[in-house]
Amino acid sequence: MNYKFLILLVLLSSKIFATDTEIVHSSLSSYMELKEYAYSKQKKDAGSLGVGADIHYNASTYKFIYEAAKANTYKPPLKEDLKIQKLFLQYGYSLNQNLYLHLNYINILDDNIAITSHGEAYAVGLGFKINDELTVDVTEYYTDYNDFNVLQSDLKLNYKLKLNTIGIKFTSITKYLLLNDKNKNAFTKNAKESYLTSGIKVHAHYNSYHMGIGAYFGKRAFAVMNDGCKIQHHAMEFDRTYAVGIGKNISNFVLRYQYIYQRATELPIKNKNVTINISRFTLNYKF
Repeated sequence: MNYKFLILLVLLSSKIFATDTEIVHSSLSSYMELKEYAYSKQKKDAGSLGVGADIHYNASTYKFIYEAAKANTYKPPLKEDLKIQKLFLQYGYSLNQNLYLHLNYINILDDNIAITSHGEAYAVGLGFKINDELTVDVTEYYTDYNDFNVLQSDLKLNYKLKLNTIGIKFTSITKYLLLNDKNKNAFTKNAKESYLTSGIKVHAHYNSYHMGIGAYFGKRAFAVMNDGCKIQHHAMEFDRTYAVGIGKNISNFVLRYQYIYQRATELPIKNKNVTINISRFTLNYKF
């Protein structure tokens, strides 16, 4: 993968679209994640870097993210350190003031260890604006790997309110996942055939500051997360996720820090109570 070409593509796209005066809230973004594993028998620590763009043009939205990650592993049981490259694409279109259609595509470009390398995910979703405070989004995902596939249904509710000068948004998320052909390989054999998990998020902003908290409850494995911008393609069954974050707007820049705690089981070896501590740093430039 040519990193310089991807970065050039982001910058070039922004210049092309920026010539039109109808663009609103478009942005370039970059992020870094640092992960520390405890009680894992496969991974020690990991890091990832991502770069992307979110372009609004008339009724359309174009979004892409490229992510590269590396993990230091225990050898044995693994033969080498882990290296991953992923691509996330999304197209959205406002059908009218109350209906929003979005299409997603994910490609695991390379994974030098897992059988999910070169896997692809596709999604179609529809958002409904019930009123100025409440919106509903329904998204259907299909993730295709060489040895198995995953069907996923997401239901998301957003409710906004304002308390004096503080804006608050409550989000509830429900995910149902169905794994097909999971018993044909050791990678997914110990996973459940289906999962039902739910999450809640609260985001607040005041002047140039904003903060958020969130949690997921219930088990999940091989899930698409973060509105199609994350995919869990390793054989780990998560049963806890907690997150807290804070950010600030400085001129056209948005700085964010997020801490995430996760607990999981490494499925192939049935290694339970693996904990993952994640620090995520994000920088956005809005134009």
